[in-house]
Amino acid sequence: MQNLKKVQACVDSLKSFLPQGFAPQAGIVLGTGLGSLAESMRVEASVPYNALPGFPLSTVQSHVGNFLAGTLGGVPIIMQQGRCHQYEGRTPDEICMGVRVMAQLGIGSCILTNAAGAVNPRYSAGDLMLIDDHINFTGKSPLTGPNEDAMGPRFPDMSRAYDPALAACLEKEALALGIRLEKGVYFCTPGPQLETPAETRAYRFLGADAVGMSTVLEVIALRHMGVKVLAISCLTNKNLPDCMAAHTLEEILATAETSAANLSRLLTRAIPKLAASG
Repeated sequence: MQNLKKVQACVDSLKSFLPQGFAPQAGIVLGTGLGSLAESMRVEASVPYNALPGFPLSTVQSHVGNFLAGTLGGVPIIMQQGRCHQYEGRTPDEICMGVRVMAQLGIGSCILTNAAGAVNPRYSAGDLMLIDDHINFTGKSPLTGPNEDAMGPRFPDMSRAYDPALAACLEKEALALGIRLEKGVYFCTPGPQLETPAETRAYRFLGADAVGMSTVLEVIALRHMGVKVLAISCLTNKNLPDCMAAHTLEEILATAETSAANLSRLLTRAIPKLAASG
């Protein structure tokens, strides 16, 4: 579903809180346990989601619920501290409200981050994974219903959902910093339950390298609006179906917070070059 009037109402309200003339070049969405990246940002304005008319609020621990405006690596950035999810009972329209607001603010590229479970046995908890493709297993699309032609085309192409130039730039910076950066396919489920061993086998058979509960619907909405996308998963646990271990939210958050330090170093260094590429 696409509701340009609701999005524009939030944009107009958000602009009233931002510094005059503020024009973000890029957007960033912070996923579960990844809020520390905000500490690297020079913040000029912090706007709570509940200050914006009709903006959906997250009920998930560690999703603060603010837009931050400022600079990161000298680049004007608009940042979402947290998102909402399908498992919270949110519609695709609500899930994508934040990225659509950022797109309407004029960003050319958007960096999406999330916490995910590794299903590729070669990957380990604590690794970062550059998403180079996805499988939408939610059964939903943010483009269902009448198309808003002012937002984008009825049938947007998804053959390059994740921008190759942005990905190549990030890989180069990760190599320079000595940060291990895996690459793979992100499998999106509705959640909130974690995967069974049989589901893990099935997802891997279908081509998944990591599994999570966010990001994909936002990617579809951004590409529909012509925004270039880069996405990174922090792999917080490892699913080995033949010896499956139980995982708790507390363990997942702890691992996400640890890997967030490398994510912060990487993005702070890469943002100027990513913005130039985007």
